[in-house]
Amino acid sequence: MKALSAVRRFIRDERGVTAIEYGLIASLIALAVGTAMTSVSSELTAVFNRVVDALTP
Repeated sequence: MKALSAVRRFIRDERGVTAIEYGLIASLIALAVGTAMTSVSSELTAVFNRVVDALTP
């Protein structure tokens, strides 16, 4: 009976759930930023190459 009671308490315990949710949100934001930076860096490289080509005699 003690083991069953302990399992029920463990299932109902919601401590730490908020921290896990914040961690998931932060990881999704980091993934989105990383994806955006990859796209932006390619565009930025192309712009700088055009500037260098224009300034090179």
